[in-house]
Amino acid sequence: MLIRDYEKNDRPRERLVNDGPESLSTQELLAIILRTGTKNESVLQLSNQILKHFDGLRMLMNASIEEMISIKGIGVTKAIQLIASFELGKRINRLQFEDRYSIKSPDDCAKYMMDEMRFLQQEHFVCLYLNTKNQIIARETIFIGSLNASIVHPREVFKEAFRRSAASIICLHNHPSGDPSPSREDIDVTKRLVECGKIIGIELLDHIIIGEHKYVSLKEKGYL
Repeated sequence: MLIRDYEKNDRPRERLVNDGPESLSTQELLAIILRTGTKNESVLQLSNQILKHFDGLRMLMNASIEEMISIKGIGVTKAIQLIASFELGKRINRLQFEDRYSIKSPDDCAKYMMDEMRFLQQEHFVCLYLNTKNQIIARETIFIGSLNASIVHPREVFKEAFRRSAASIICLHNHPSGDPSPSREDIDVTKRLVECGKIIGIELLDHIIIGEHKYVSLKEKGYL
């Protein structure tokens, strides 16, 4: 059944105008972004096919252009529209944290990065650089991959701190499994960075591990 075969008021665009975007299903919202289907398939059917292929939004939001265009009916233009839409969503989510977000607790830090890092399918090691008021002045992804004390080198962690004249650092990384329990490598990396920070004079305030809607602060665990 093609979109033109639906009653006008039952079409996604008309429903968004009349009832608001919150009334639409994920499938319908995707259909609006994609705009058109194929010769034999409505845009709603195409949207449903995409969601089934990626098992929902979690996988879709991290899909590459190549992965998207492997689906019949999705060309480069539609793939770009989807990727741009997801990126806008991520940026909107971060707006509340702009203008020098201040870190007062591990919970503040976890909230700042949770929605962005909990969906990542590889481990990302991120550093937040703070001024003397514990406000974030810079953020850098230092490493992507399995955490290893020999790979996460203090030189890379503290280089940006010197460049930004940061007073302190908070490190974060995610566990794609969703379980934020620290590993031996996590603890070893933390202790190494703490010692280097003491020598350099730039304090490591915390190392936070992000899981699925939960986190672990290695400071609260007594490793700092």
